[in-house]
Amino acid sequence: MNLNRITFDQNIMGGKPCIRGMRITVGTIVGLIAAGHSYDEILKAYPYLETEDLRQALSYAAWRAEEIDIPVVFS
Repeated sequence: MNLNRITFDQNIMGGKPCIRGMRITVGTIVGLIAAGHSYDEILKAYPYLETEDLRQALSYAAWRAEEIDIPVVFS
């Protein structure tokens, strides 16, 4: 999976996954789509985004949802 538009930087949005180093998080994009906004509406509201940014945000969120966290237990 190529997610080259998803970036992480501790100095931008506290290290949350963002789109191309900008101050727009994957969570914001996914939330807008979940609220029923179309790609066209989102792209109009955020003209610096591209369709591929939205696709990768959804792909990243789906990948994260499938991850399994395994606690490390020290004895």
